[in-house]
Amino acid sequence: MVATVAPATAPATPATAGSAPALINEAELKTYRDILARDPKNVEAAIRLGNMLYDAQRYSEAIPYYQQALTIQPQNVNVSTDLGTALWYSGHADRALAQYDKSLAIDADHSQTLFNVGIVRLDGKQDPRGAIEVWEKLLSVEPGYANAAKVRELISTARTKSFDASF
Repeated sequence: MVATVAPATAPATPATAGSAPALINEAELKTYRDILARDPKNVEAAIRLGNMLYDAQRYSEAIPYYQQALTIQPQNVNVSTDLGTALWYSGHADRALAQYDKSLAIDADHSQTLFNVGIVRLDGKQDPRGAIEVWEKLLSVEPGYANAAKVRELISTARTKSFDASF
């Protein structure tokens, strides 16, 4: 599994994160943990563990595996973004934004990161103007973004919140 296929999804608020967690095979988890115990530089095992735990909504447990993968492949923007999202779902908006900044340092136009930054700015930091700014950048750098309609809807919602906040 590639890090962005399953985990790199748009973050919801931590309280409403995702749908039902994926069922997790504890024996498979143990297998990957054993692989990492023997070979701590096995990036595929670290990413796989992070993804499995993320999919099971065990975000706090996924974090160290994403961190381990990033020590091996520090330029992996997908894992960096997944780490930021796991941090967000674990209730750490500031840490998530700091991680997303690292992702954007790798790829300033990474669409999933830009989308996620907007969510965290809007819902985690109550910064609708900041969310609008990043989502407008997303639409400008990737006009064919698969979730463009959703982004436009979120921009509209953020504009309403921004207007409400100005009073």
